[in-house]
Amino acid sequence: MLTTATSAGADARLEQIARLNDRTRLGLDRSARIVITRNCLERLAESEGAPEETIVLQARLMAAFRHCTFSEDSPERDFAAIEFLGRKVWMKIDYYDAAMEFGSEDPADASITTRVMTILLPEDY
Repeated sequence: MLTTATSAGADARLEQIARLNDRTRLGLDRSARIVITRNCLERLAESEGAPEETIVLQARLMAAFRHCTFSEDSPERDFAAIEFLGRKVWMKIDYYDAAMEFGSEDPADASITTRVMTILLPEDY
C-alpha cells in the first residue's frame, strides 16, 4: 500500500510540474523567461515564407509552440519538437532557483522556481 501512496504523490507532483510548464509555454507565467537563440531566429528568417519583421516571426513561433503536442517520454511537458517554416525547432524548459544561479530544489513549487523556456534549432544544442 505504501508503494501506491508514493506513486500517487509522485504522479501528482509530475502533473503539477507539467501544469506549470504549460503556463510558461502559453505565456501565462510572468516570472518565466523565454529565450530564442540567435541562430534559430536568423535561420528561420531566411526561410521561404518567413515574415519580414522579426517580432512577427517570434510571435508566430510562440503561437506554434502553444499548440504543440508532447510525446509520452516528456511527462513534464518540458520538451517539444515541431516543424516550423520547413525546419525542425525544439522547445526546452529548464528550472532555476529564484536568483537564477542554481537549479531549482523543487520544480513543482512555483514560489521558488524560475522557468526558462528556450526555443532553438537542434544544431544549437
